[in-house]
Amino acid sequence: MASTGLDTKLDRYFRISERGSSIRTEVLAGLTTFLAMAYILFLNPVILVGLPPAAVLTVTALAAGVMTIAMGFYGRVPIAMAAGLGLNTFVAVTLVGAYHLSWPAAMGVVVLEGIVITLLVLTGLREAMLHAIPNDLKRAMAVGIGLFVAFIGLQGAGIVSGGVLGSNLLGSRTLVFGVGLMATIILLARKVRGAFLLGILAATVVAVIANQFTHVWGRGVTADLPERVFATPDFSLVGDVDILGVFDVVPFVTAIGLIVALMLADFFDTLGTVVGVTSLSGDMSDDGKLPGIRRVLLVDSLGAVFGGLTSSSSNTTFIESAAGVSDGGRTGLASIVTGALFLVALFLSPLAAVVPPEATAPALVVVGFLMMRFVVDIDWRDPSVGVPALLTVLLMPLTGSIANGIGAGFIAYVVVAVVRGRAFKVHWLLYVVSLVFAWYFARGLIA
Repeated sequence: MASTGLDTKLDRYFRISERGSSIRTEVLAGLTTFLAMAYILFLNPVILVGLPPAAVLTVTALAAGVMTIAMGFYGRVPIAMAAGLGLNTFVAVTLVGAYHLSWPAAMGVVVLEGIVITLLVLTGLREAMLHAIPNDLKRAMAVGIGLFVAFIGLQGAGIVSGGVLGSNLLGSRTLVFGVGLMATIILLARKVRGAFLLGILAATVVAVIANQFTHVWGRGVTADLPERVFATPDFSLVGDVDILGVFDVVPFVTAIGLIVALMLADFFDTLGTVVGVTSLSGDMSDDGKLPGIRRVLLVDSLGAVFGGLTSSSSNTTFIESAAGVSDGGRTGLASIVTGALFLVALFLSPLAAVVPPEATAPALVVVGFLMMRFVVDIDWRDPSVGVPALLTVLLMPLTGSIANGIGAGFIAYVVVAVVRGRAFKVHWLLYVVSLVFAWYFARGLIA
């Protein structure tokens, strides 16, 4: 009876039945999302080179777990969070590498940009920005993110490397990817619940077996069974931050520019991800509105603050959440499951390493396929819509940045509208943001 009571409370709080889902489906979707993005545990230490790898892995799992659970419980959406790719590169390459900030001072910049974004949410400006974006551009953002996600998957499988086909398409990596892709497509076509999760698990099994025959296939897949299961978390980086340290290293104006540059990338990466995932889940209304969006944006903004305080870099919404949504996730319960698994990974990180990129890549490619359906709803006959939409769609995967695609689309939309005598139809916020994007593109600061 206690279990039934808990099920009822969960169903009522997350509106699981109302959303056409079930607790089982949400749990499986949360697991799918975790497997699709667990790579960040091992990639973040590589990007934040110079910090102790074990400590970075610990804080990456800690921040992802805490913020994803917060997103699920408060935001009530199936969107997971972790250290943002591109944002962590900006911290490592630009702040520490180019401007010679210490790691604590660089993480201080992350905290400051998180505070600024949080203030924008509390004042309603961030939500107003989302509502100011024309619906056709929102659809283009979803399509562009779909292509970006598929491209990430193809790169992870080694099918694409450096903009060209991979050099060894007959190796074990392609085998693992192919098995996972076919399994996912077949299960999805047969409407099997958990198709993405089952595809990932099938590919992982093949990867483990393939690694036992390296004399035939050659090494490439990293799905070795771990020698140990448990790991001891290293929390030494938590709180190792100098919030105002940037002002001691660079001039005041430069410091403000760096904070705004990071904020801009974080701000629009999140808007693009939220639009893409909610469009896929059906939460985005026909007029481009999302109920409860302020809660989602607030948690995301605080993720930057928490990421800086833990030295894991800015935590933001992850587009890989779309894998869980495609597997049926519709509520915040899926995010709570994903977050809980990240906290478990604090102690069981060797097990998370068993699932290689080649095994999760098929899920990302299929997610890209599902998100392409929004392309038919864009009014390509109108150049004032079609040109900005095209730039948005293309530049996301080609530059590896959601923010770059959004910025280019905004600028093109404003310019074409002005040239065609429709300047008065453009929301004033788009003018402001387009000017900021133009300036930072010229400065080359966007990550």
